[in-house]
Amino acid sequence: MIEKNYQPADIESRMSRIWEEAGAFKAGRPERRHAKPFTIVIPPPNVTGSLHMGHALNNTLQDILCRFERMRGRDVLWQPGTDHAGIATQMVVERQLMERQEPGRRDMGRARFLERVWQWKAESGGVIINQLKRLGASCDWSRERFTMDEGLSRAVIKVFVELYREGLIYKDKRLVNWDPKLLTAISDLEVQQVEVKGSLWYLRYPLEGKTFDPEDPASFIVVATTRPETMLGDTAVAVHPEDERYAHLVGKHVILPLVGRKIPIIADEYSDPEKGSGAVKVTPAHDFNDFEVGRRHNLPQIGVLDQEGKLSLSPNFDFKSNIVDKFVFQIDQLIADLNGLDRFVARKRIVARLEEFGFLEKIEPNTHMVPHGDRSGVIIEPYLTDQWYVDAKTLAQPAIAAVRRGATSFVPKNWGKT
Repeated sequence: MIEKNYQPADIESRMSRIWEEAGAFKAGRPERRHAKPFTIVIPPPNVTGSLHMGHALNNTLQDILCRFERMRGRDVLWQPGTDHAGIATQMVVERQLMERQEPGRRDMGRARFLERVWQWKAESGGVIINQLKRLGASCDWSRERFTMDEGLSRAVIKVFVELYREGLIYKDKRLVNWDPKLLTAISDLEVQQVEVKGSLWYLRYPLEGKTFDPEDPASFIVVATTRPETMLGDTAVAVHPEDERYAHLVGKHVILPLVGRKIPIIADEYSDPEKGSGAVKVTPAHDFNDFEVGRRHNLPQIGVLDQEGKLSLSPNFDFKSNIVDKFVFQIDQLIADLNGLDRFVARKRIVARLEEFGFLEKIEPNTHMVPHGDRSGVIIEPYLTDQWYVDAKTLAQPAIAAVRRGATSFVPKNWGKT
């Protein structure tokens, strides 16, 4: 007897069970040994919860293709799996620990925390796979994988080493988007630009060889900044090559306020004559644009923040480099006052000190975009760190060639250009 109302929970789970028991979706079945293969690797969903509407649409489209090719007699493999999604999973587990009033990851230690993450993976991963089965996804469930499986991890290491030996993977010290809460580098896609009502601080940098006098503009150059705390890592002041106001100063030096570091005045087109004072501080270790300016002019990279966004001034040999003697006592006092302070607490103290010594000219309200981590919600810091990079340009050549000669085809065709 047919039920009056359609009961999806009962019917869908029963049908899914029948299909799986019959091995209906298994690839490599004896009767299709010589059939032409058709393969889709599922874009692995993150093991951080349950599937959403986007997954439902995406997997339905894949399922249609797989079922269609099976009906045409091809040996179809729809490879299922889940992704470890490190940062997101860590956040979910940490939230769970907090809700249960259990010790945090730092208190329990790395080994025990990893155990909890694997425990979470077992729970959440099972939910996702069962949801896919309920959707009727015709994956070969006997081949289910997880991105941190031992076999997959070994394969990643093998390929990594091979690419490294071929010079296609290399290590370099560059700036990354650093999340000081989650203590990890994040991609540009995970950064949200948020409009913030902040300030623009105008600072007087004394010219070398002149007696600094806040009342005498000939004894200093004014730079404008939205992040005064990073001035401790300045290694130059930049002006535009065609800015006549500063032409006579290019090649000369200033003494970095509070710190006493001797730094050059350079000409670079990055400096905008129409913005602020027309002169900008250059901090290659704490700003993406400054990093490029630093490379062009071979400037030192002096980092003054640690992974948690706190001032790291001692021990910091780079910070103490190129200091003018008369400022030595002052810099030791500065380190004692600021070392270990949170970046925004330090900002207030630095501004107060600049004002005290006559280095602060004025403060203007300034609305600007500030990068935030989309998961943590905290302000992202450009952070200088060793990272691995792939020579994508070289690796892309064979792939581009395959598209051009028709070995790889895109549907619709216009994606071939992309």
